Amino acid sequence: MKVEVKSKKGLRTILSVIVDKKNIQTKMNERLKELQKEVVLKGFRPGRVPPEVIKSQFGKSIYGEVVDKILRETTTKAIDEKKLKVAGQPKIDLKQFGEGKDLNYELQIDCLPSVILKSFDKFKATSFKVKIEGKIIEEKLSEIANQNKKFEDKNENEKAIRGDQVTFDYSATVDGNKFEGSEGKGVQLELGKDLFLKGFDDQLIGSKKNDTKILDATLPANHPKKELANKKTNFVCKILNVKKPKASKLDDDFAKLMGAKDINDLKYLIEKQISGQYSQALNSITKKEILDQIEKNHQVELPQNLIDQEISIMTQNLKPEDKEKHKSNNEKLAKSRIKLGLLLNEYGEKNNLKVSDDEVKNEIQKQIKGMPGQEKMVLEYYQKNPSASQSLKGSLYEEKIIELIKTKINLTSKEINTKEAEKIIGEFNKPNVNTEKSKTTSSAKNKSKSKKISKK
Repeated sequence: MKVEVKSKKGLRTILSVIVDKKNIQTKMNERLKELQKEVVLKGFRPGRVPPEVIKSQFGKSIYGEVVDKILRETTTKAIDEKKLKVAGQPKIDLKQFGEGKDLNYELQIDCLPSVILKSFDKFKATSFKVKIEGKIIEEKLSEIANQNKKFEDKNENEKAIRGDQVTFDYSATVDGNKFEGSEGKGVQLELGKDLFLKGFDDQLIGSKKNDTKILDATLPANHPKKELANKKTNFVCKILNVKKPKASKLDDDFAKLMGAKDINDLKYLIEKQISGQYSQALNSITKKEILDQIEKNHQVELPQNLIDQEISIMTQNLKPEDKEKHKSNNEKLAKSRIKLGLLLNEYGEKNNLKVSDDEVKNEIQKQIKGMPGQEKMVLEYYQKNPSASQSLKGSLYEEKIIELIKTKINLTSKEINTKEAEKIIGEFNKPNVNTEKSKTTSSAKNKSKSKKISKK
Protein backbone atom coordinates (compact mmCIF):
# COMPACT_ATOMS: atom_id res chain seq x y z
CA MET A 1 0.00 0.00 0.00
CA LYS A 2 1.27 3.44 -0.97
CA VAL A 3 -0.05 6.54 0.82
CA GLU A 4 0.68 10.15 -0.16
CA VAL A 5 -0.69 13.49 0.97
CA LYS A 6 -2.23 14.90 -2.19
CA SER A 7 -3.37 18.20 -0.68
CA LYS A 8 -3.76 19.88 2.68
CA LYS A 9 -5.90 22.97 3.18
CA GLY A 10 -6.85 24.10 6.65
CA LEU A 11 -8.24 21.11 8.51
CA ARG A 12 -8.99 19.18 5.32
CA THR A 13 -6.43 16.65 4.10
CA ILE A 14 -6.74 14.53 0.96
CA LEU A 15 -4.71 11.32 0.85
CA SER A 16 -3.98 9.31 -2.28
CA VAL A 17 -3.98 5.57 -1.55
CA ILE A 18 -2.84 2.85 -3.96
CA VAL A 19 -3.29 -0.86 -3.19
CA ASP A 20 -1.26 -3.20 -5.41
CA LYS A 21 -3.29 -5.56 -7.65
CA LYS A 22 -1.22 -8.50 -6.38
CA ASN A 23 -2.42 -7.79 -2.83
CA ILE A 24 -6.02 -7.67 -4.07
CA GLN A 25 -5.59 -10.95 -5.94
CA THR A 26 -4.18 -12.61 -2.81
CA LYS A 27 -7.26 -11.48 -0.85
CA MET A 28 -9.50 -12.77 -3.66
CA ASN A 29 -7.83 -16.20 -3.59
CA GLU A 30 -8.16 -16.37 0.21
CA ARG A 31 -11.86 -15.54 -0.02
CA LEU A 32 -12.44 -18.13 -2.76
CA LYS A 33 -10.87 -20.81 -0.56
CA GLU A 34 -13.13 -19.81 2.31
CA LEU A 35 -16.17 -20.02 0.05
CA GLN A 36 -15.21 -23.52 -1.09
CA LYS A 37 -16.33 -24.76 2.33
CA GLU A 38 -19.64 -22.90 2.13
CA VAL A 39 -20.85 -22.99 -1.49
CA VAL A 40 -23.15 -25.79 -2.61
CA LEU A 41 -23.54 -26.22 -6.39
CA LYS A 42 -25.28 -28.94 -8.32
CA GLY A 43 -22.84 -31.51 -9.73
CA PHE A 44 -20.20 -30.96 -7.05
CA ARG A 45 -19.69 -32.53 -3.67
CA PRO A 46 -19.90 -30.14 -0.68
CA GLY A 47 -16.54 -28.45 -0.16
CA ARG A 48 -15.25 -29.60 -3.56
CA VAL A 49 -16.45 -26.81 -5.85
CA PRO A 50 -13.37 -25.53 -7.77
CA PRO A 51 -12.42 -21.89 -7.04
CA GLU A 52 -12.61 -21.02 -10.77
CA VAL A 53 -16.23 -22.24 -10.87
CA ILE A 54 -17.13 -20.17 -7.81
CA LYS A 55 -15.42 -17.18 -9.40
CA SER A 56 -17.28 -17.61 -12.69
CA GLN A 57 -20.62 -17.66 -10.86
CA PHE A 58 -20.04 -15.08 -8.11
CA GLY A 59 -16.91 -13.21 -9.24
CA LYS A 60 -18.33 -9.68 -9.27
CA SER A 61 -19.95 -9.87 -5.84
CA ILE A 62 -16.84 -11.54 -4.34
CA TYR A 63 -14.62 -8.82 -5.81
CA GLY A 64 -16.93 -6.15 -4.37
CA GLU A 65 -16.85 -7.82 -0.95
CA VAL A 66 -13.04 -8.08 -1.00
CA VAL A 67 -12.55 -4.48 -2.12
CA ASP A 68 -14.96 -3.24 0.54
CA LYS A 69 -12.94 -5.03 3.21
CA ILE A 70 -9.65 -3.71 1.76
CA LEU A 71 -11.03 -0.15 1.77
CA ARG A 72 -11.94 -0.41 5.47
CA GLU A 73 -8.55 -1.85 6.41
CA THR A 74 -6.40 0.45 4.29
CA THR A 75 -8.36 3.57 5.25
CA THR A 76 -7.56 2.94 8.92
CA LYS A 77 -3.90 2.15 8.12
CA ALA A 78 -3.52 5.28 5.97
CA ILE A 79 -4.91 7.53 8.72
CA ASP A 80 -2.67 5.89 11.33
CA GLU A 81 0.37 6.13 9.06
CA LYS A 82 -0.08 9.88 8.61
CA LYS A 83 -0.99 10.31 12.33
CA LEU A 84 -4.22 12.17 11.59
CA LYS A 85 -6.93 12.87 14.19
CA VAL A 86 -10.14 12.42 12.24
CA ALA A 87 -13.27 14.50 12.81
CA GLY A 88 -16.27 12.56 11.52
CA GLN A 89 -16.44 9.98 8.74
CA PRO A 90 -13.81 10.28 5.93
CA LYS A 91 -15.05 10.33 2.33
CA ILE A 92 -13.73 7.87 -0.23
CA ASP A 93 -13.44 8.72 -3.93
CA LEU A 94 -12.57 5.67 -6.09
CA LYS A 95 -10.26 6.61 -8.96
CA GLN A 96 -9.38 3.17 -10.32
CA PHE A 97 -10.63 -0.33 -9.53
CA GLY A 98 -11.44 -3.60 -11.26
CA GLU A 99 -10.03 -7.09 -11.47
CA GLY A 100 -6.44 -7.14 -12.63
CA LYS A 101 -5.94 -3.45 -11.72
CA ASP A 102 -4.44 -1.59 -8.79
CA LEU A 103 -7.00 -0.08 -6.44
CA ASN A 104 -6.53 3.69 -6.46
CA TYR A 105 -8.64 5.99 -4.30
CA GLU A 106 -8.58 9.34 -2.58
CA LEU A 107 -9.45 9.79 1.06
CA GLN A 108 -10.91 13.15 2.08
CA ILE A 109 -10.40 13.70 5.79
CA ASP A 110 -11.54 16.53 8.03
CA CYS A 111 -9.13 16.62 10.96
CA LEU A 112 -9.60 17.78 14.50
CA PRO A 113 -7.81 21.07 15.18
CA SER A 114 -4.93 21.37 17.59
CA VAL A 115 -6.41 22.99 20.68
CA ILE A 116 -4.23 25.24 22.83
CA LEU A 117 -5.82 25.95 26.19
CA LYS A 118 -5.20 29.20 28.00
CA SER A 119 -5.04 29.55 31.76
CA PHE A 120 -8.39 29.83 33.52
CA ASP A 121 -6.92 31.71 36.48
CA LYS A 122 -8.46 35.06 35.50
CA PHE A 123 -11.93 33.69 34.81
CA LYS A 124 -14.66 34.76 37.25
CA ALA A 125 -18.03 33.25 38.09
CA THR A 126 -20.61 33.20 40.86
CA SER A 127 -22.04 30.09 42.48
CA PHE A 128 -25.31 30.44 44.34
CA LYS A 129 -26.55 28.77 47.50
CA VAL A 130 -30.26 29.17 48.17
CA LYS A 131 -31.59 29.45 51.70
CA ILE A 132 -35.08 27.93 51.76
CA GLU A 133 -37.35 29.90 54.07
CA GLY A 134 -39.40 28.02 56.70
CA LYS A 135 -42.61 29.42 55.23
CA ILE A 136 -41.94 27.73 51.88
CA ILE A 137 -41.19 24.41 53.57
CA GLU A 138 -44.48 24.64 55.52
CA GLU A 139 -46.38 25.47 52.31
CA LYS A 140 -44.86 22.47 50.56
CA LEU A 141 -45.69 20.29 53.56
CA SER A 142 -49.33 21.44 53.39
CA GLU A 143 -49.36 20.76 49.65
CA ILE A 144 -48.12 17.20 50.22
CA ALA A 145 -50.74 16.71 52.93
CA ASN A 146 -53.43 17.99 50.55
CA GLN A 147 -52.27 15.65 47.80
CA ASN A 148 -52.39 12.70 50.18
CA LYS A 149 -55.51 13.61 52.15
CA LYS A 150 -58.00 11.04 53.38
CA PHE A 151 -61.79 11.20 53.36
CA GLU A 152 -64.45 10.18 55.88
CA ASP A 153 -68.16 9.46 55.34
CA LYS A 154 -70.67 12.28 55.57
CA ASN A 155 -74.10 11.77 57.10
CA GLU A 156 -76.64 10.49 54.58
CA ASN A 157 -78.57 13.77 54.57
CA GLU A 158 -75.47 15.95 54.17
CA LYS A 159 -75.03 17.47 50.71
CA ALA A 160 -71.81 17.35 48.72
CA ILE A 161 -69.80 20.56 48.54
CA ARG A 162 -66.65 21.52 46.67
CA GLY A 163 -63.71 19.49 47.99
CA ASP A 164 -65.85 16.48 48.94
CA GLN A 165 -65.36 13.06 47.35
CA VAL A 166 -68.39 11.61 45.56
CA THR A 167 -68.61 7.95 44.56
CA PHE A 168 -71.18 7.03 41.90
CA ASP A 169 -72.27 4.68 39.12
CA TYR A 170 -73.29 6.19 35.80
CA SER A 171 -75.05 5.32 32.57
CA ALA A 172 -74.61 7.70 29.63
CA THR A 173 -76.23 8.19 26.24
CA VAL A 174 -75.57 10.29 23.14
CA ASP A 175 -78.72 11.15 21.18
CA GLY A 176 -80.51 8.53 23.31
CA ASN A 177 -78.07 5.76 22.33
CA LYS A 178 -75.53 3.84 24.42
CA PHE A 179 -71.88 3.80 23.29
CA GLU A 180 -68.63 2.04 24.18
CA GLY A 181 -67.59 3.23 27.65
CA SER A 182 -71.04 4.66 28.41
CA GLU A 183 -71.25 2.93 31.78
CA GLY A 184 -69.09 3.28 34.86
CA LYS A 185 -69.09 1.70 38.31
CA GLY A 186 -67.73 3.11 41.56
CA VAL A 187 -66.29 6.26 39.98
CA GLN A 188 -64.71 8.60 42.54
CA LEU A 189 -64.39 12.33 42.00
CA GLU A 190 -63.01 15.02 44.26
CA LEU A 191 -65.35 17.89 43.45
CA GLY A 192 -63.63 20.97 42.12
CA LYS A 193 -60.68 19.27 40.43
CA ASP A 194 -62.56 18.84 37.12
CA LEU A 195 -60.75 15.60 36.31
CA PHE A 196 -63.70 13.87 34.59
CA LEU A 197 -65.44 16.19 32.11
CA LYS A 198 -65.55 19.96 32.14
CA GLY A 199 -68.41 21.21 34.31
CA PHE A 200 -69.28 17.70 35.52
CA ASP A 201 -68.12 18.28 39.12
CA ASP A 202 -70.26 21.39 39.58
CA GLN A 203 -73.41 19.46 38.73
CA LEU A 204 -72.70 16.96 41.54
CA ILE A 205 -72.52 19.71 44.17
CA GLY A 206 -75.60 19.42 46.40
CA SER A 207 -76.06 15.70 45.82
CA LYS A 208 -76.55 13.23 48.70
CA LYS A 209 -76.00 9.53 49.23
CA ASN A 210 -78.60 7.42 47.33
CA ASP A 211 -79.60 10.39 45.10
CA THR A 212 -80.04 9.91 41.36
CA LYS A 213 -78.69 12.87 39.41
CA ILE A 214 -79.23 13.53 35.71
CA LEU A 215 -76.38 15.57 34.25
CA ASP A 216 -75.39 16.94 30.86
CA ALA A 217 -71.80 17.16 29.69
CA THR A 218 -69.79 17.38 26.45
CA LEU A 219 -67.37 14.62 25.50
CA PRO A 220 -63.79 15.84 24.82
CA ALA A 221 -62.54 16.84 21.37
CA ASN A 222 -59.81 14.17 21.59
CA HIS A 223 -62.22 11.31 22.34
CA PRO A 224 -60.83 7.97 20.97
CA LYS A 225 -64.03 7.51 18.95
CA LYS A 226 -64.05 10.42 16.50
CA GLU A 227 -67.80 10.19 16.01
CA LEU A 228 -68.25 10.96 19.74
CA ALA A 229 -65.88 13.95 19.89
CA ASN A 230 -67.58 17.13 21.20
CA LYS A 231 -70.91 15.29 21.52
CA LYS A 232 -73.41 16.42 24.16
CA THR A 233 -74.02 13.51 26.52
CA ASN A 234 -76.69 12.70 29.08
CA PHE A 235 -75.51 11.05 32.31
CA VAL A 236 -77.72 9.30 34.85
CA CYS A 237 -75.69 9.06 38.06
CA LYS A 238 -76.51 6.94 41.12
CA ILE A 239 -74.74 8.49 44.12
CA LEU A 240 -73.24 5.69 46.23
CA ASN A 241 -71.46 7.75 48.85
CA VAL A 242 -70.34 11.26 49.78
CA LYS A 243 -67.19 11.81 51.85
CA LYS A 244 -65.64 14.93 53.30
CA PRO A 245 -61.89 15.54 53.52
CA LYS A 246 -60.28 14.57 56.78
CA ALA A 247 -57.58 16.96 57.92
CA SER A 248 -54.18 15.25 57.85
CA LYS A 249 -52.33 15.45 61.10
CA LEU A 250 -48.80 16.55 60.25
CA ASP A 251 -47.00 14.32 62.69
CA ASP A 252 -44.39 11.58 62.70
CA ASP A 253 -46.90 8.97 61.49
CA PHE A 254 -47.76 11.06 58.44
CA ALA A 255 -44.04 11.62 57.78
CA LYS A 256 -43.42 7.87 57.82
CA LEU A 257 -46.17 7.37 55.23
CA MET A 258 -44.25 9.81 53.03
CA GLY A 259 -41.00 7.83 53.37
CA ALA A 260 -39.34 9.89 56.11
CA LYS A 261 -38.19 8.94 59.63
CA ASP A 262 -40.23 11.60 61.38
CA ILE A 263 -41.75 15.04 60.74
CA ASN A 264 -38.39 16.84 61.13
CA ASP A 265 -36.79 14.46 58.67
CA LEU A 266 -39.67 15.08 56.23
CA LYS A 267 -39.10 18.84 56.49
CA TYR A 268 -35.39 18.30 55.87
CA LEU A 269 -36.16 16.20 52.77
CA ILE A 270 -38.57 18.86 51.51
CA GLU A 271 -35.91 21.54 51.98
CA LYS A 272 -33.37 19.35 50.19
CA GLN A 273 -35.74 18.74 47.28
CA ILE A 274 -36.63 22.42 46.83
CA SER A 275 -32.99 23.44 47.22
CA GLY A 276 -32.00 20.86 44.61
CA GLN A 277 -34.49 22.24 42.11
CA TYR A 278 -33.14 25.77 42.54
CA SER A 279 -29.54 24.55 42.47
CA GLN A 280 -30.07 22.78 39.15
CA ALA A 281 -31.26 26.01 37.51
CA LEU A 282 -28.64 28.21 39.20
CA ASN A 283 -25.81 25.81 38.35
CA SER A 284 -26.78 26.17 34.69
CA ILE A 285 -26.33 29.94 35.03
CA THR A 286 -22.90 29.52 36.66
CA LYS A 287 -21.95 27.01 33.97
CA LYS A 288 -22.95 29.37 31.16
CA GLU A 289 -20.95 32.18 32.79
CA ILE A 290 -17.88 29.93 32.71
CA LEU A 291 -18.50 28.64 29.17
CA ASP A 292 -18.96 32.16 27.78
CA GLN A 293 -15.49 33.12 29.04
CA ILE A 294 -13.89 29.93 27.75
CA GLU A 295 -15.40 30.47 24.30
CA LYS A 296 -14.54 34.16 24.18
CA ASN A 297 -10.89 33.65 25.17
CA HIS A 298 -10.03 30.83 22.75
CA GLN A 299 -9.70 30.67 18.99
CA VAL A 300 -10.29 27.27 17.41
CA GLU A 301 -10.55 26.36 13.73
CA LEU A 302 -13.61 24.15 13.31
CA PRO A 303 -14.07 21.21 10.89
CA GLN A 304 -16.89 22.05 8.48
CA ASN A 305 -18.26 18.51 8.49
CA LEU A 306 -18.82 18.67 12.25
CA ILE A 307 -20.64 21.98 11.86
CA ASP A 308 -22.88 20.51 9.14
CA GLN A 309 -23.52 17.41 11.25
CA GLU A 310 -24.46 19.47 14.33
CA ILE A 311 -26.82 21.68 12.32
CA SER A 312 -28.45 18.57 10.88
CA ILE A 313 -29.06 17.16 14.38
CA MET A 314 -30.37 20.49 15.68
CA THR A 315 -32.80 21.04 12.82
CA GLN A 316 -33.92 17.47 12.03
CA ASN A 317 -37.47 18.12 13.27
CA LEU A 318 -37.86 21.59 11.73
CA LYS A 319 -39.77 22.44 8.58
CA PRO A 320 -37.64 23.54 5.58
CA GLU A 321 -38.90 27.14 5.86
CA ASP A 322 -37.95 27.27 9.56
CA LYS A 323 -34.50 25.87 8.79
CA GLU A 324 -33.95 28.62 6.23
CA LYS A 325 -35.37 31.34 8.48
CA HIS A 326 -33.00 30.50 11.35
CA LYS A 327 -30.08 29.31 9.22
CA SER A 328 -27.62 31.95 10.41
CA ASN A 329 -28.47 31.54 14.09
CA ASN A 330 -28.36 27.74 13.87
CA GLU A 331 -24.91 27.84 12.30
CA LYS A 332 -23.68 30.22 15.00
CA LEU A 333 -25.07 27.96 17.73
CA ALA A 334 -23.61 24.82 16.11
CA LYS A 335 -20.17 26.42 15.94
CA SER A 336 -20.43 27.46 19.59
CA ARG A 337 -21.35 23.94 20.70
CA ILE A 338 -18.55 22.30 18.71
CA LYS A 339 -15.96 24.82 19.84
CA LEU A 340 -16.86 24.37 23.50
CA GLY A 341 -17.00 20.60 23.09
CA LEU A 342 -13.47 20.54 21.66
CA LEU A 343 -12.14 22.84 24.40
CA LEU A 344 -13.75 20.91 27.23
CA ASN A 345 -12.64 17.55 25.82
CA GLU A 346 -9.08 18.83 25.56
CA TYR A 347 -9.20 19.96 29.18
CA GLY A 348 -10.68 16.62 30.25
CA GLU A 349 -7.98 14.65 28.40
CA LYS A 350 -5.16 16.80 29.76
CA ASN A 351 -6.40 16.19 33.29
CA ASN A 352 -7.02 12.49 32.65
CA LEU A 353 -10.71 12.72 33.56
CA LYS A 354 -12.80 9.63 32.91
CA VAL A 355 -16.29 8.33 33.67
CA SER A 356 -16.51 4.68 34.70
CA ASP A 357 -19.37 2.32 33.90
CA ASP A 358 -20.11 2.17 37.63
CA GLU A 359 -20.61 5.94 37.72
CA VAL A 360 -23.11 5.67 34.87
CA LYS A 361 -24.95 2.84 36.68
CA ASN A 362 -25.05 4.90 39.89
CA GLU A 363 -26.53 7.87 38.04
CA ILE A 364 -29.20 5.66 36.48
CA GLN A 365 -30.03 4.33 39.97
CA LYS A 366 -30.35 7.91 41.24
CA GLN A 367 -32.82 8.65 38.45
CA ILE A 368 -34.77 5.48 39.25
CA LYS A 369 -35.02 6.40 42.95
CA GLY A 370 -36.17 9.88 41.99
CA MET A 371 -39.13 8.53 39.98
CA PRO A 372 -41.17 6.31 42.30
CA GLY A 373 -43.63 4.12 40.45
CA GLN A 374 -41.70 4.50 37.17
CA GLU A 375 -38.57 2.56 38.13
CA LYS A 376 -39.14 -0.22 35.57
CA MET A 377 -39.79 2.27 32.76
CA VAL A 378 -36.55 4.18 33.45
CA LEU A 379 -34.47 0.99 33.67
CA GLU A 380 -35.94 -0.43 30.45
CA TYR A 381 -35.29 2.88 28.66
CA TYR A 382 -31.56 2.64 29.31
CA GLN A 383 -31.45 -1.11 28.65
CA LYS A 384 -33.14 -0.72 25.26
CA ASN A 385 -31.27 2.46 24.25
CA PRO A 386 -27.48 2.05 24.52
CA SER A 387 -27.10 5.52 22.99
CA ALA A 388 -28.95 6.96 26.01
CA SER A 389 -26.37 5.47 28.38
CA GLN A 390 -23.59 6.82 26.18
CA SER A 391 -25.22 10.24 26.19
CA LEU A 392 -25.52 10.10 29.98
CA LYS A 393 -21.85 9.19 30.19
CA GLY A 394 -21.03 12.27 28.09
CA SER A 395 -23.06 14.48 30.43
CA LEU A 396 -21.29 13.07 33.50
CA TYR A 397 -17.93 13.63 31.81
CA GLU A 398 -18.83 17.24 31.08
CA GLU A 399 -19.97 17.76 34.68
CA LYS A 400 -16.59 16.48 35.91
CA ILE A 401 -14.78 18.90 33.63
CA ILE A 402 -16.88 21.88 34.74
CA GLU A 403 -16.42 21.00 38.43
CA LEU A 404 -12.64 20.85 37.94
CA ILE A 405 -12.64 24.19 36.11
CA LYS A 406 -14.53 25.73 39.04
CA THR A 407 -11.58 24.89 41.30
CA LYS A 408 -9.20 26.76 38.96
CA ILE A 409 -11.13 30.03 38.51
CA ASN A 410 -12.09 32.87 40.82
CA LEU A 411 -15.42 31.44 42.00
CA THR A 412 -17.44 33.62 44.36
CA SER A 413 -20.04 31.89 46.52
CA LYS A 414 -23.19 33.88 47.23
CA GLU A 415 -26.07 32.93 49.53
CA ILE A 416 -29.47 34.11 48.35
CA ASN A 417 -33.10 33.64 49.32
CA THR A 418 -35.76 32.09 47.10
CA LYS A 419 -37.08 35.46 45.93
CA GLU A 420 -33.62 36.47 44.73
CA ALA A 421 -33.20 33.05 43.12
CA GLU A 422 -36.49 33.42 41.24
CA LYS A 423 -35.38 36.82 39.93
CA ILE A 424 -31.98 35.53 38.76
CA ILE A 425 -33.53 32.48 37.07
CA GLY A 426 -36.25 34.63 35.50
CA GLU A 427 -33.69 37.02 34.00
CA PHE A 428 -31.67 34.10 32.68
CA ASN A 429 -34.72 32.52 31.03
CA LYS A 430 -35.97 35.67 29.32
CA PRO A 431 -36.62 35.31 25.56
CA ASN A 432 -33.60 35.74 23.30
CA VAL A 433 -31.21 34.70 26.07
CA ASN A 434 -29.05 31.97 24.55
CA THR A 435 -28.95 29.17 27.09
CA GLU A 436 -27.97 26.48 24.60
CA LYS A 437 -24.24 26.79 25.25
CA SER A 438 -24.64 24.70 28.36
CA LYS A 439 -25.63 21.75 26.15
CA THR A 440 -22.25 20.82 24.71
CA THR A 441 -23.05 17.13 25.04
CA SER A 442 -26.42 15.39 24.82
CA SER A 443 -28.19 13.98 27.83
CA ALA A 444 -30.93 11.35 28.30
CA LYS A 445 -31.66 12.48 31.85
CA ASN A 446 -35.36 12.64 32.59
CA LYS A 447 -36.46 14.31 35.80
CA SER A 448 -39.81 14.31 37.42
CA LYS A 449 -41.27 15.87 40.55
CA SER A 450 -42.74 13.31 42.92
CA LYS A 451 -45.57 13.70 45.37
CA LYS A 452 -43.74 11.45 47.73
CA ILE A 453 -40.51 12.67 49.28
CA SER A 454 -37.87 10.00 49.50
CA LYS A 455 -34.19 9.93 50.31
CA LYS A 456 -31.79 9.56 47.45
